[in-house]
Amino acid sequence: MTVAAARLYEICDRTWPAARRFEHGNWTLREGRGGGKRVSAATARGPVESADIDEAEIAMRALDQTPLFMVREGDEALDRLLDARGYGIVDPVIMYTIPTDRLTDLPIPRVTAFEIWEPLAIMREIWAQGGVGTARIAVMERAEVKTAILSRWKEKPGGVAFAAVHDGICMVHAVEVLPHQRRQGVAGWMMRRAAFWAQARGAALLAVLCVEQNAGANALYQAIGFTECGRYHYRQSPR
Repeated sequence: MTVAAARLYEICDRTWPAARRFEHGNWTLREGRGGGKRVSAATARGPVESADIDEAEIAMRALDQTPLFMVREGDEALDRLLDARGYGIVDPVIMYTIPTDRLTDLPIPRVTAFEIWEPLAIMREIWAQGGVGTARIAVMERAEVKTAILSRWKEKPGGVAFAAVHDGICMVHAVEVLPHQRRQGVAGWMMRRAAFWAQARGAALLAVLCVEQNAGANALYQAIGFTECGRYHYRQSPR
């Protein structure tokens, strides 16, 4: 089963929601409130020209945000316009999906991964070590159908993740494994726990986003059986 990239872009917006998302001219703008690029970037609603970029820059600065654009598949003309203005590419991202039943074929070993909401203090500590602070926790809280996952490995905390469902797809965000627990299958068990949780809520697909330069995480998702379904990157103002 595959899914169109356009649908995954919307799933991302719904499962990792901005404080405010609104239309402005030829753009969809997002107010991030410190929650990171995904909840702060502008996206084009159709073909745009140089004057449209001027308008988006003004609007984003009015939100006290550095102008930032998410460039999606089909946005090649926008990409060229931003490049000509000196906007640099930031964080190319790969979008992956897998049918949930591909990850629910094995029982999860006892006390290996748990679904918990609200996040426990230890979960917040693990996220904080990976750069996921209070502003990103606030992003999680805005999602409608959600859970957090805590993994234990060798009788100690192993890692955390966040999962949310929209329109039959569960997207997993903020996957963080403690350094001393990596390369031991912790992330894989968290993905399986997310798949069981998602399946119980009617989601037939599990999705995850991974920055291109994270070779280890990309190799893990591919080994588990995830299939690439699209890409995007950001262009950030040089000023």
